[in-house]
Amino acid sequence: MSGGGLSIADIRFSGREVRDLLAAWIALGAAFALFFGGGAGILAFPAAFLVLFVINFLTAGVGFLLHELAHKVVAIRYGQVAEFRADYSMLAIAIVTALAGFIFAAPGAVYHRGRITARENGIIAVAGPVTNLLLAVVFAPLLFGSGVVYEVGRFGVGINLFLAAFNMIPFGPLDGKKVLAWSKAVFAVVFLGSAALALVALLVLLF
Repeated sequence: MSGGGLSIADIRFSGREVRDLLAAWIALGAAFALFFGGGAGILAFPAAFLVLFVINFLTAGVGFLLHELAHKVVAIRYGQVAEFRADYSMLAIAIVTALAGFIFAAPGAVYHRGRITARENGIIAVAGPVTNLLLAVVFAPLLFGSGVVYEVGRFGVGINLFLAAFNMIPFGPLDGKKVLAWSKAVFAVVFLGSAALALVALLVLLF
């Protein structure tokens, strides 16, 4: 299928993959809610935690979900067999660290196999961070709202910019390493751009 078109019928999900995606989505929503709520103390206020969970389910959770789906779709476009696998031990660590008032989240990844070029591998990798950048744009108009709408916009922009920048770090299994191996120019534009925007968004998100 490499070089050809891609139809909806080409994108399939196994039962295990659907379960893994849902588990990671829910766990990340909870972890980020705990983190932004200041840790375990927020659990003493169930209503406040529920509001934070919904906001983060719709922002951090959606950012994660579409990031991984972007990897999967582009990998399939290049003729790969691609499927997401959750790392349940890392999901547990995300919850535990969030309870302690900080967060470390590495929920899993899309694994793909098949013959591929460095360019195709780089494009598959950069698809995730670019999706997060586009999501930040989608959430941005909500910043002109008020109440919960504003909060969804604030978290949606901030978290998606952070996800884009973090995943572009050229280290270990992160996307940036594969993008850098393919194109230094693409890496520089996406990494530096997302990092600069993420720093601005961090100030907005925290203050």
